[in-house]
Amino acid sequence: MRKTILIIDDEQGIVDVCRDYLLAEDFIVLEANEGLSGLESARKNSPDLIVLDWMLPGMDGLTICKTLRKMDDVPIIMLTAKGDENDRIQGLESGADDYICKPFSPRELVSRVKSLLKRSSGIVTTDQVRVSDLILDRKRYLVILPGKEVSLTHTEFELLNILVAHPGRIFSRGQLLAELRGVNFESYERAIDSQIRNLRKKIEPKENETKYIQTIYGVGYKFIEK
Repeated sequence: MRKTILIIDDEQGIVDVCRDYLLAEDFIVLEANEGLSGLESARKNSPDLIVLDWMLPGMDGLTICKTLRKMDDVPIIMLTAKGDENDRIQGLESGADDYICKPFSPRELVSRVKSLLKRSSGIVTTDQVRVSDLILDRKRYLVILPGKEVSLTHTEFELLNILVAHPGRIFSRGQLLAELRGVNFESYERAIDSQIRNLRKKIEPKENETKYIQTIYGVGYKFIEK
């Protein structure tokens, strides 16, 4: 089945080039040139992946990303002209799964799109895994906790999947980056911290309470073995 990609960018030249390259790979491409119409298109059309510019008229990309994350786990690639590492980390903290800095090659974008779609569509192990009172639903990208279900982004899910598969094992940030092959953080280990922070907000019982994911200071993270 053909996948639908929504491009939200106010630079029509970039949209045109990206659209042509994506169409050549048999994707269906939707376009929006400002923030509010892009958000509406995402809600109306339920694309398989969104390419989202950071700086947009009407509503900026970070706000759109945060808004979408409250209702959907659609893969999001953030486009940004901001080259500072802190800005890139901020984009990931907003819920983006990947980012590309402008200027970029449209071939690189297509490669990132394919990689993220492949990753988000293919969990090939058993549907559910239970560790203590946490159930990881690999078919629906959900975490089932006592009394609630929690939706995760694809990157958050993959991180938790890695940790849950090896309870008690300590993973360094570099090891987690290596395991998250196909999701490009350009070796910024701080990106792992951002994703873990987002994950904790969703699954830990209370703020600053550690029940599932423990930080091993100076080393990395582990899923707490009960």
